[in-house]
Amino acid sequence: MTTPAITVVPANEASWEDLQAVFGTRGTPQRCWCQRYKLAPRESFGSFPAEDRAERLRDQYDQPSGLVAYLDGEPAGWCNVQPRADYEGLRRVFTVPWKDRDEDPADSGVWAVTCFVTRAGFRKRGIATALAAAAAPVARDNGARAIEGYPITTTKVILEELHVGTVAMFAAAGFEEVGHPTPRRKVMRIDF
Repeated sequence: MTTPAITVVPANEASWEDLQAVFGTRGTPQRCWCQRYKLAPRESFGSFPAEDRAERLRDQYDQPSGLVAYLDGEPAGWCNVQPRADYEGLRRVFTVPWKDRDEDPADSGVWAVTCFVTRAGFRKRGIATALAAAAAPVARDNGARAIEGYPITTTKVILEELHVGTVAMFAAAGFEEVGHPTPRRKVMRIDF
């Protein structure tokens, strides 16, 4: 029996067609295009059609903005990884990570993994864990002194809530818990 090979590359080394295959043609990923946490305070998620969000991701993917995973050569997953300061909406929409912390949320020396997408038909094969593990060296190699994720603590959720990942997935990728701001959310981190 052979183990499927998972490879992870920076998004700018993947084709736009591969990224489109991961995000699919229906469901939350196709509507979001990993833009929820990147919107400025004056922008509302509902005010941008999915096509505009896709175009924003296409404009962003030339920078170190994410990773694409392949399973046996097929595009299978995506994670967003950038300096935490690049996520303007993260501070507005997702204030939980800073509860009881005195660290500046806009500190560009800390990178964040805010969301994961695993393509339909490729789930439960370790794609998201491989992406989380690959995000750490990308952040470090780009000058980060730490990387964080904000996983949900339970799997008793609707599918859309799992886009932030699970605690077990981050732990398997080498992240350690540094905060538990709510019963449903943890802050997982690697300091370099």
